[in-house]
Amino acid sequence: MLIGILSDSHGRAETTRRAVAALRQRGAELLLHLGDIGDERVIDELIGHNARIVFGNCDWDIAGLTRYAEAVGVIVAHPLGTLVVGERRLAFTHGHLTDCVEQALSGGVDFLLHGHTHETRDEMIGATRVINPGALFRASRYTAAVLDPDSSTLEFIEVGRS
Repeated sequence: MLIGILSDSHGRAETTRRAVAALRQRGAELLLHLGDIGDERVIDELIGHNARIVFGNCDWDIAGLTRYAEAVGVIVAHPLGTLVVGERRLAFTHGHLTDCVEQALSGGVDFLLHGHTHETRDEMIGATRVINPGALFRASRYTAAVLDPDSSTLEFIEVGRS
């Protein structure tokens, strides 16, 4: 299963739409939005795409966004989501809560996905591959990523600006 990873939309629905289209075009079957969603319009772009979300430090109305996401069929896994794909264990969080990051790393996951820094990242910490897809706002390049957990293949995708 290919996983589409996006983060830090900060309310930019049109940029999120382009990112979702690029991820789906590359075969992503599951979308993970790693926080700083901003508003309901960004969640609307995830409807019907087998999506899960966490919230970030700039998501001021977590309760309201959670109600909305759940009402439209987007799974909320805040503040730390986990899933198993094939034989690989993944954790995903925004990245601003250090206890969530530490919990994931100490839990022995194969992949830890996070946003928050607005910079792409792909590095190993112990036995865990830590990935940040970059950001869809306030970044020199707007990027998302596609991960194939089975083969450990990662592709960063540049998303055009509005």
